Amino acid sequence: MDQDDPAEALTELREKRLGLLEIVQAAAGSGLAVYTIWALLLQPGFRRVPLRLQVPYVGASARQVENVLSLLRGRPGKMVDLGSGDGRIVLAAHQCGLRPAMGYELNPWLVGLARLHAWRAGCSASVCYHRKDLWKVSLRDCHNVSVFLAPSVLQLLEDKLQAELPVGARVVSGRFPLPTWQPVAVVGEGTDRVWAYDVHGSGPTVSSCGVPIKAIPESSSTLVPRAPV
Repeated sequence: MDQDDPAEALTELREKRLGLLEIVQAAAGSGLAVYTIWALLLQPGFRRVPLRLQVPYVGASARQVENVLSLLRGRPGKMVDLGSGDGRIVLAAHQCGLRPAMGYELNPWLVGLARLHAWRAGCSASVCYHRKDLWKVSLRDCHNVSVFLAPSVLQLLEDKLQAELPVGARVVSGRFPLPTWQPVAVVGEGTDRVWAYDVHGSGPTVSSCGVPIKAIPESSSTLVPRAPV
């Protein structure tokens, strides 16, 4: 065989059976590639956040975004997305009339990607993305809040929302419901399901978390009676 013939070399490589060492090397290489991507895109900023408060990034689907907007569309006041990722919810919120709309995300790569999406949509001067720990964001002037966070931090999030949100604010949680608050509306099914919560008061005793969540059927969208004040 001509050693300089790439076609013959490729044929020989295809016919060669990989040994255990080659398989291990291939697996290690793949694992290293995955870790490198994670370290570059998802890890920056996490080092300053306690482990129990860290939330991995998982982008919202188009259906999830639409379900969130269906529960916020037409409402007045500032809209914020906590843990905004690549900014798709904030951008869609602005485009449907929720203004001002802004996102808070700790990962600098995702903040940059969000700003790129806004620029490509011609909205870079109209939407805001801040690189900031969501746990340090003041919500006292926010009337519309969206969150796609892990169940492990939702109880802590409830405490923050209760302490800071003004009366009349609405919170929309995607993928997972808030653990003790009573939803006023539920839209979607499966992983596309989102829950809306209205804040009826402030302080430790009067809020939307006064009634525990009731069982909600998995079929179609559901409206739930508003929790008593």
